[in-house]
Amino acid sequence: MSRVLVIGAGITGITTAYTLNQHGHDVVVADRHLYPAMETSYANGGQLSASNAEVWNQPGTLLKGIKWMLQKDAPLLLNPLPSWHKYSWLAEFAGAIRNYRTNTVATTRMAIEARQHLYDMAERENIDFNLERRGILHVYHDRAGFDVAARSNTLLLKGGLERYAVTPEEIRNIEPTLTGTYYGGFFTPSDATGDIHRFTRGLAAAAARHGVEFRHGVEIENMQFGDGGVTALLADVMSAGTRRRNDAERLDVDAVVICAGVGSRRLAAMCGDRLNIYPVKGYSITVQLDDEASIAGAPWVSLLDERAKIVTSRLGKDRFRVAGTAEFNGDNRDIRADRIDPLVRWVHENFNVETSRMTPWAGLRPMMPDMMPRVQRGRQQGVYYNTGHGHLGWTLSAATAQLAAALVDEDLPGLSKAA
Repeated sequence: MSRVLVIGAGITGITTAYTLNQHGHDVVVADRHLYPAMETSYANGGQLSASNAEVWNQPGTLLKGIKWMLQKDAPLLLNPLPSWHKYSWLAEFAGAIRNYRTNTVATTRMAIEARQHLYDMAERENIDFNLERRGILHVYHDRAGFDVAARSNTLLLKGGLERYAVTPEEIRNIEPTLTGTYYGGFFTPSDATGDIHRFTRGLAAAAARHGVEFRHGVEIENMQFGDGGVTALLADVMSAGTRRRNDAERLDVDAVVICAGVGSRRLAAMCGDRLNIYPVKGYSITVQLDDEASIAGAPWVSLLDERAKIVTSRLGKDRFRVAGTAEFNGDNRDIRADRIDPLVRWVHENFNVETSRMTPWAGLRPMMPDMMPRVQRGRQQGVYYNTGHGHLGWTLSAATAQLAAALVDEDLPGLSKAA
């Protein structure tokens, strides 16, 4: 039986570790946090959204970024301060515009496949994660926005997604709690929502029951490569200020799968690979629905307001998640009030919901310039990647975990336990 180290205990790392375990591999998960799902998998928008599979590589995205550069509450905010990483990423982003159609169709197909894998995991392990299979409704405030969406919708349909246009009257019937005025929308009945943190923690617990070993609170200081596999040097994060160089623990494995989100770029460099992931910050608020009026006034159908770039998810009876914005500001995890305020204002503009008790959050999406996740072998023998999912990690992870496990299986056959 081969031993595989999975680096990262977010949604991608946990789905990968679980799948590798089901394929008969001896799996160890290492993460710098003390618990699973403590970074980007903590409080995202909650959407399992094949309907959001359109990649961002369009000229209009670059123009909006320039237009909104000095507007602090803009949906897309680009810090203009020079950075080689940022501007090299943007140059590659522009170069990928030519693949916009192909990548959108491919992402749609992957998202549709991923849903069933995720549902199967949840059912097999009896994971309660506030799943709501009520569809996702995209709303548009004017004809121009709706017409742009209609053109991109042809690519989603080509990818196999069931998605259709709806009138303002149909929008009201689908989600009666909306109080705004809309030109029209698109509805995807097969999409869903859920609590990514609860799912990831539940799947991690299931993986542990099946024999996956977890090493929390450790960082990968270095990796050494040889014909016999990979040696990872693990250092205790809690003792970072006092440990000596030779204190790092040696962990010998046959293979390593890097699923470390925005940290994957640094780890790839250790392995001699270039992985141009950029951290794109997103924000969310989780509103506690403490009174009956708010419980009745919050939507159950998941929404995306295209103009505001804001999404919603209902997480059980008493929680309402609102998320959005994209901020290009490097490895900055600050929760800015001027980025949270638009989310709160949007809630009051569209629903009768009390927001006096809500929790703000910010996370860094690991984005590749072409918006496509990287599931591939590394330059060094025994190194694999499953990372760079951007804003669709929750949506795509259960499918890319299968792809990553298949690569490992080709090189290190396991003893499959999967049904």
